[in-house]
Amino acid sequence: MELEQLRMFVSAAESGSFSAAGRELYTSHSTVSRAVSALEKELGVRLISRSNRVLGLTAAGELLLEEARELLGKADGLGEKLRSLEGQEARSRTGRNIL
Repeated sequence: MELEQLRMFVSAAESGSFSAAGRELYTSHSTVSRAVSALEKELGVRLISRSNRVLGLTAAGELLLEEARELLGKADGLGEKLRSLEGQEARSRTGRNIL
């Protein structure tokens, strides 16, 4: 399971459309659809019900959406924390007191 797959799943689930998710993520709808299908295959469950061009979430999809939002938030937050730490270390190397 890749973070990018989760981002595509979340975008599709929130927008209700592979096309809208593709536009949001600057990629094609088929790329989003393939990523979600691969995620479903890897997890062994249906995440999205596809009918009449409207995407609906299965119970597994609802659970994954909640968990994926949290996980992606943590991943994004981790990058910010690491960059902040690097900045603090750079300031301490220059002799400036951080605290």
